[in-house]
Amino acid sequence: MLREIVHINSINEYHKVNNLSKPLHPLVSVINFADVKHKAGTSLNVTHGFYCIALKRLYDGKMKYGQQEYDFDEGVLAFVAPNQVMSIEVENASKLNHSGWLLIFHPDFLWNTALANKIKTYDFFEYQLKEALHLSEKEEKMLIRIMEDIHQEYNSNIDNFSQDVIISNLELLLTYSRRFYQRQFITRKKSNHTILEHFEFVLNDLLSDEELALNGLPTVEKIANKLNISPNYLTRLLKTITGKSTKSFIHEKIIQLAKEKLSITELSVNEIAYELGFEHPQSFGKLFKKKTEMTPLEFRKSYN
Repeated sequence: MLREIVHINSINEYHKVNNLSKPLHPLVSVINFADVKHKAGTSLNVTHGFYCIALKRLYDGKMKYGQQEYDFDEGVLAFVAPNQVMSIEVENASKLNHSGWLLIFHPDFLWNTALANKIKTYDFFEYQLKEALHLSEKEEKMLIRIMEDIHQEYNSNIDNFSQDVIISNLELLLTYSRRFYQRQFITRKKSNHTILEHFEFVLNDLLSDEELALNGLPTVEKIANKLNISPNYLTRLLKTITGKSTKSFIHEKIIQLAKEKLSITELSVNEIAYELGFEHPQSFGKLFKKKTEMTPLEFRKSYN
């Protein structure tokens, strides 16, 4: 049975739902997790109409997001974009002991600032919770200081400079987060290389003749789903470790298969394009020339 999705549209509504005092600003709030009390047996799918950045620890209790359980026994930084569905389950609220900070801000808070467009470049807002940023003690202290600075400004008298000060600190937080994620991709070598091995296996499977004929070209989203990770996380991981994006890997494999077919079969270029999952042969020809600086026929002639 599907659970109804609860949508919390505004900052004020979030405060009401969680029995918090009225927010000091309608478009932004900084919340201490110690003040957020979950009821026993909480089980819901929820979306928010605003951005969430959670810097948290969770002791003596567990929460479930989707089908996976997390205990957050170290500092974790998680990002959620507006309208992302998050499934939360709390089995025993009496044992749930949060610590940390939650920064929530409505997209309108960024209106008419450089961050309004720039925030779309922070792809970790589209990561799954299990892809959260695990912080070292030093990193955690650094980000806590920024959160506390935002909290202090939030609790000061709001004036014409309040938004600028909060956004400046928010940009600093996001910049450090990007740096720390880059470090995480490098330091978590074992788990990352396991993902790479699975990625190669999944990609080869999706590029088999049977799969291509049945389902067409694989997409980044389809590969990520089979790996049970988010598309953005997969692309960032591959880019960091190999220097190539997910789409680049797909295209390289496609070109490799195309070269084999052009060199050892007598299939026409159109037939090869359809066999490789292209709906339009022109798209195949365009990609082939872009990657090899030759048309498929020019490659076949040069090979022969």
